[in-house]
Order: sequence, then C-alpha cells, then structure tokens
Amino acid sequence: MKKVLFTLLTLGAASTGAMAQSSVTIYGVADAGLVFDKDAAGDRLNRVASGVASGSRIGFKGKEDLGGGLAATFVLESGFNIDTGTSGQGGLLFGRQAYVGLTGSAGAVTLGRQYSPYYLALRDVADPFVIGLAGTASNLMVTNIRVDNMVQYTTPTWSKLSADLAYGFGEVAGDNAKNRSMGGAVHYIDGPLNVTLTHHRKENLVAQQTRNTLLATRYDFGVLQGNFGYADNRALDNSKSNDILLGFSAPFGATKLVASYIRHNDKSNANRDAQQWAIGAFYALSKRSDLYTGYGHISNKNGATFVVGNATDNGTGNSGFNLGMRHTF
Repeated sequence: MKKVLFTLLTLGAASTGAMAQSSVTIYGVADAGLVFDKDAAGDRLNRVASGVASGSRIGFKGKEDLGGGLAATFVLESGFNIDTGTSGQGGLLFGRQAYVGLTGSAGAVTLGRQYSPYYLALRDVADPFVIGLAGTASNLMVTNIRVDNMVQYTTPTWSKLSADLAYGFGEVAGDNAKNRSMGGAVHYIDGPLNVTLTHHRKENLVAQQTRNTLLATRYDFGVLQGNFGYADNRALDNSKSNDILLGFSAPFGATKLVASYIRHNDKSNANRDAQQWAIGAFYALSKRSDLYTGYGHISNKNGATFVVGNATDNGTGNSGFNLGMRHTF
C-alpha cells in the first residue's frame, strides 16, 4: 500500500510540474574588509566593515511559468552586516529588495520595494566600481537607490532599444503628490555599447522636489572597458549642480583593475565643488570568491563636506583605503 501511495504522489507531482514549471533560488553575498579612513586634519579611523565592495545579503528569487509565455516572478532580499551580524537597511526584514511581478512578451510589471532605474544606470553602466569600494560614484553623485511602493514597467527590446517606467506612491492621505517618486530610463544596447538616459524625480512633504538626469555610457573595447557619466541635478532648494564621471576597467588574467575620476560642479552661490580620484583591483580566487583593494581621495572646495565611503558605508574622511574579501553564492 505504501508503494502504491508513493507512486501516486510521484505521478501527481510530475503532472503538476508539467502544467506549471516553477523554481526558487537562494543566493547571496558575504563581503567583509578592512577600511582605513583619514580626514583633511590627518585624523584616522580604522575598522572592519561589511559590504565594502558589495553589500552583504541573502535573497530568494523565484519564477513560475503560467503558460503562453507569461511567468510570475518574485524577489525577497535581506541585507546584513557581516562584521556584527545585525540587519542592514535600518533593520528592515527585506530592506534591499522586495517585489512581485509578471513578465511576458509584452514586457514586465513589478510591484514593491525596488531599485530605481536611475540607480541601476549609475551602478551598471556609468560606474566602473559598480557603487563599491572607496571609488564608488555615490561619494559625490546622487544615487536615488531604492523606492518604496513602486510600480515599474519594463518594455521588450525593439531595434536595440528598451525602456523602464517607474512610479513610487507617496501614500500620504489627501495629497497623492507628496512623497512620491517618478522615474524612467531609455536604453540603447548594441553589442559592446550601452547608452542609457535616465531621470528621477522625488517629491517631499512640503511640495519641494529633487530632480536628477543622468546620461550613462559604457563601451567594451575588449582589452578594457570605458565608462562615462554626466548628471544634471536640482536640489530641494532649487540649486543646481552637475557631475562628470570618467572611468575604465581592464582585466589582466585573474586580476581586474578599475579607476575613475569624478568632478562635482556646484552651481549655487556657495560653489562647493569637489573632485574624486580612485583606483582599485579585484583578484579572482574562483568564480565565486575574490580579493579586493581600493583607494579613493576627495578634494573638497569652499567648505564642501564629501567623504569617501564604499558600497554600504558612508565614510568618515576625505581619503579611504580598503582591503577585503567577497564570496557570492
């Protein structure tokens, strides 16, 4: 009887799987390193930090085939601090990402806490440091990293063009404009060339808004990859600034070198300009593990207070040195 029951259960599971194929993947990053900061006065702060090159995390992602080319997807991703064992993103359970969606031939729709199109363009196209190490572009440039309550639509690719449209509900009673976010991106990808134009707008509770527009370009020459970014920014007080990023990455066997220069031009009366030089290297121990090092230095002018951080740390000084290890799973 037990053999018959086992056979029936096996056949039932196989039949269900044939009707709707589904999969769930557990993945993550464990990253820890030494961080050495120094400010303009020569004061130092040395520490062990988590998520220096990439934020430490554990995540779950899944996909179910619904038939007819349509699939249901989800991502739940939790950040943590490997140096202390505490939760990241202010203690949120799934503070890095949490969304569910549908994808098919007409594109993809996702709902939840997600990365903004602006942030992904800066991270994946413009910044050779991929928003990590002491050279991260986030030291000088606005990132607009995550948006709560966001609905996003991603188009299919037509003639090497695709687009993202995103709207984050402010959820303030009586005024739908307060605290909302709006953004989008247009991508042109042709082999080694990636050109992305993206915009992000964020309202606050008193009808003020920030606006950021970024042109991000990446080209793979084979022997090295070149990166470029130009951002035009408007702050809450309506003051303006712009940023220019130039960078490259070059592989040499198991080693990859990265470097960038960023200039922040403050157009307000204060004229608080800044520039950053940075260099870094990754050495692959395997497909999943690498060692890394990086150095970044910021020159502040007219009282600017930019500091050298990394993937998850805001930093404390105008120069920083990193040395660490990262494992992905």
